[in-house]
Amino acid sequence: MYRATSRLLQCRITFFTRSPCGLCDTAKSVVRNVKAKRNFKYDEINVMELGQEKWKNVYEFDTPVIHVDKADSSATTTSALKLMHRFKEEDVMRLMDEAERT
Repeated sequence: MYRATSRLLQCRITFFTRSPCGLCDTAKSVVRNVKAKRNFKYDEINVMELGQEKWKNVYEFDTPVIHVDKADSSATTTSALKLMHRFKEEDVMRLMDEAERT
């Protein structure tokens, strides 16, 4: 079992969303549950907001999407580790482990 206090901050999760989005609400719940078990940086991007055209072009019809990167990377990119649409806590933690190893 993972404990948020037992790990260094090694990952960043960037959550791509839009509103309204029922799948996004469910996915945010999954990410919140992971946050209770493991510590990570968190950024949320609404792809429909002004200034997010880059991400809108990539994910407008694919939200929710999460990118998992090492915490020390300067910004997420389209080459980040990803999960899309429906995913479970185990999926998120598996990707975090993979990001930490790279």
